[in-house]
Amino acid sequence: MIDAQATVSQLWVYPVKSCAGISLQEATLTDMGLLHDRCWMVVNAQGEMVSQRDLPQMALIQPTLRASDVRLRAPGMLALHLALYEVQDAVQVQVWGQPVSAFDMGDVASQWFSDFLGQTAQGQAMGRLRLVRFDPDHVRPSNPQWTAGVEAKNQFSDGFPYLVCSHASLEGLNARLASSGHAAVDLRRFRPNIVLSGIPAHDEDHILGLSWQAEEGRVVLKPVKPCSRCPMPNIDPDTGDVNPLLGDVLQSYRQDRRLEGAVSFGMNAIASQGVSQDSEPLLRVGQVLDVQYHL
Repeated sequence: MIDAQATVSQLWVYPVKSCAGISLQEATLTDMGLLHDRCWMVVNAQGEMVSQRDLPQMALIQPTLRASDVRLRAPGMLALHLALYEVQDAVQVQVWGQPVSAFDMGDVASQWFSDFLGQTAQGQAMGRLRLVRFDPDHVRPSNPQWTAGVEAKNQFSDGFPYLVCSHASLEGLNARLASSGHAAVDLRRFRPNIVLSGIPAHDEDHILGLSWQAEEGRVVLKPVKPCSRCPMPNIDPDTGDVNPLLGDVLQSYRQDRRLEGAVSFGMNAIASQGVSQDSEPLLRVGQVLDVQYHL
């Protein structure tokens, strides 16, 4: 049964975990999320993931996807080029304490990230940074507690392959900011993959399924877990400056009982139909999706 329809208004991928995103007009869905999303990750000298939580200036590293490589730019730095499918030495790294198989991207990439992110005392304390690429043969499943046992795979995302937000949810937040005399923010703060228009604020919290007819067949995305929010939305994506105001406003109205009172914004989602190694459908900005809500 179709309860409503929503329109895809934005699509985003984040090739390097915790660096800036890329806005796309169309994206390929894979069994590990949108194509090229969180393929690479920065790690410290101990092989542990590094994010904007540790180094807010990661927000200033801007990737560009090209035919055969990803180009990274950052203030004061020459561009770094990463071949899309280059692999070097196999390594073990950690994402939230979980061991993950990856490939080291070499000394040039290591020096680039160390030079840019080591400009602060916090960056220097991490030692020499390395850039790694996810091993596509490694299986990193989402938490089965939330997926009802479905094996939904990830690359270096925090825990689920897709993140869905709505424009109306952002508008509601900005209305609260405006009432307090503060400037509006945009959805880059929340790092979604799929942004929807045409549904009310936070209706994504109650969606059972988003579906559409692709060339390969019917595709269904299922929101499964509210996205708990750390301090990262407090980071200005244009400057890397940190201000706790946004988190304070969210705390005032977005405490989520499903997360034992933690703040949520947006929904983590998995592909429950139509996406596999043999079926990688396209999703496009402007595409209309059928929405089914929980009873």
